This record gives sequence, structure tokens and C-alpha cells, in this order.
Amino acid sequence: MYKFFQEQLDSKINNHNLRTLTEYCPIDAVRVKKDDKEYLMMASNNYLGLTFDQRVINEAIKGAQQYGTGSGGSRLVSGTFPLFTELEKELAKFKNTEKALVFNTGYMANVGTISAIADKNTIIFSDELNHASIIDGCRLSKATIKAYSHCDVEELKFLLKQVDRNARKLIVTDGVFSMDGDIAPLDRLYELSREYHALLMVDDAHATGTIGNGHGTAAYYGLEKDVDIQLGTLSKSLGAVGGYVAANSTIIDYLVNMSRSFIFSTALSSADIGAALAALQIIESDSSVLRRLQDNVNYMADCLNSMGIYATNETPIFPILIGSNEDTLAVSNHLYNAGIIGTAIRPPTVPVGESRIRLTVTAAHNREQIDYVCQTLSKAIKELNCEGTI
Repeated sequence: MYKFFQEQLDSKINNHNLRTLTEYCPIDAVRVKKDDKEYLMMASNNYLGLTFDQRVINEAIKGAQQYGTGSGGSRLVSGTFPLFTELEKELAKFKNTEKALVFNTGYMANVGTISAIADKNTIIFSDELNHASIIDGCRLSKATIKAYSHCDVEELKFLLKQVDRNARKLIVTDGVFSMDGDIAPLDRLYELSREYHALLMVDDAHATGTIGNGHGTAAYYGLEKDVDIQLGTLSKSLGAVGGYVAANSTIIDYLVNMSRSFIFSTALSSADIGAALAALQIIESDSSVLRRLQDNVNYMADCLNSMGIYATNETPIFPILIGSNEDTLAVSNHLYNAGIIGTAIRPPTVPVGESRIRLTVTAAHNREQIDYVCQTLSKAIKELNCEGTI
């Protein structure tokens, strides 16, 4: 009965592509412990380092003390805590939209939004490097899917020209691409969406808190009031758990009635919402957090480039392309033995032959830690004769 499953696992082992869970005990926003050894975390999306910010922790505790540890049901059945209402109002204000809606995860927000607003009569134009949650949402919608080459606006325009101008259309893209760290050309995508009468949706999971003065991709391009749907997560820069969609009232009300991942899920706990609300307020009021992150991004990019490892300072994501699964695991293990967690990213997360170490820097890292990471990585690449560029 289990032979097929074991064969699939054996195949992953042979291809150096088996995934396993590793237990770490967090010490603070950038350090973890395993077997009494301390490691520097360079693989987290905790970009602003807010998971251990006392202001965020205090509001999580306050939420649990006031409303209990669990929500007890879906929001349409058991009702909505006042904290949800407050957070959604703040998210709408943050994204400069009429309304916002909180989901349990960013993954559920993507799947639930796309599968609700698109159907078999819709044509979806999706960047080929979009996150798996976008891809799954497109598949569940049963829409016609046309993938365009990564950030290739001319190819997208060509594809748009081929379809009925009156057909329902959706253009969807990541704002900041999670494995490459580059920023979508949202300004040009917006122009095409208006020219060809398509809805435009951007996933700001890795853009919120990192670009656009923390407000994301639409703000980065000055399009806050123009992008139809801005989606994001509470689980990365905001240091909590959950996802959200920000849009006009018609779309949000439609999702409340049609999005299955929203309707049929027990709501997040009040501690999650309290933490996210506090983190959002920090981004709005404490510019020093955003400044520390950008300073660290600039410093790490300069440090890597000085060692011959190509890097840009657009976002906190630094993809170090290695190539083969085996070599990438070797570099990751070298870092691990030196007390650094730099996870090996392999297919299907990235294309075959493009395995990489995905390093992320946060506002909570210091320069001594960044220097150590860059020096250790450079040594590993030289010793293993890896290219170390992307």
C-alpha cells in the first residue's frame, strides 16, 4: 500500500531533494538554538525583526487576555472580534483602499481570492515565477491561464492582444518575488491592465514592510489608489500570523460571500490579530525600523559585491545561485557548520538547475553578523568552486 510513497521519497533522496523538518528554539529575532548550539538565522522572512518586539508581544498578550485564546468558529458563524474590525480598518488605511479582509494565511488569501473572482469564463495572466499560492488559486478557479515570462511586459502585451477584448481578465503578479528578490514592473502592468480592461492584483507578501516606505509595491510606484487588489501577509514583516486582501468595497464584500477559504475557516486568534495590529502601527509611526532594514540591505549588498558575489540592494532577499542540488546542499551545510542557517532552495520551489541559497537580512541583524555571513559564504563558494551569482 505504501510502496509508491516510499519510491517517491527514495527518488528525492537520490536527487538530493528530500525535505525534512528541523527543530530550532528561537532566542530572539535573529538567533536560534539547537542541541545547545546557537545559530544565526539568515532564512527568515521576519524582515523588520518584530517577532520579539516587546510592543508586539504586549498586544498579543493583551488580545488573548481580553478575548481568549481561540476564536471558536468562522467569522460569519460566530461573529467578529472588535480587534478584527480595527485591524481591517487599519489595513485599508495602510493600503489606501476602501476596505480590507483578513484571512488565516497569505496562502489562503491568494487561493480564496483568485478562485472567487475568476471562473471558467475568465482569462488569467500570471507571471511564471509567481508564488505557489497564486498558481494554486489560478488552477482552482478553472480559468484559462496564460503564464508570461518573468516580468516580461512585452510578452504580456502580446498575450493580451490575442484574447477577446470583452473577456473577463485578471493580471496577477508578486510584488517582490520571494526567490529572486526583484520587484515587479507594476507601473507597466497597470498601464496594460487599463488598456486591455483587466483587473490587476499584486501579492505584497514580501513587499509589505520592505519597499514603498513599508506600504508595498503599489506605494513604491505611487499607485496605491489604482491597483484593484492588493494582497499581503501578516506573517512576515508584521511578525504575526495571517493574510489580508485590500480593495474597494465591492470586491471585499464579494469575497466575504464567495471566498471559500474565508467562509469555511475558523478565524485567527485574538493574539494573532493584536500582534499584527501593533506591528502595523509600528511601521506607520516608527521610521527607525524601516531605516534600519534598508541600512542593513545596503550594507549586505555592498559586502557581498566586494567579495565578488553579485547582489542588489532592492530588497532584503539575496538569492545566491549555486546550480545543482548537491552543490547547494554543500554550501548550506558549510554555513550550518559555521553556525549560520542559510537554507538550500531546490526544485520545485525554483527551476531545475537553479538551486540556490536564499539569504535574508532583517532590521534586527547587526553589521558584525552580516560581515560574518558574507565572509563565511564567500569562503564556502571558493572552497566548493561554486559560481555564487544570479
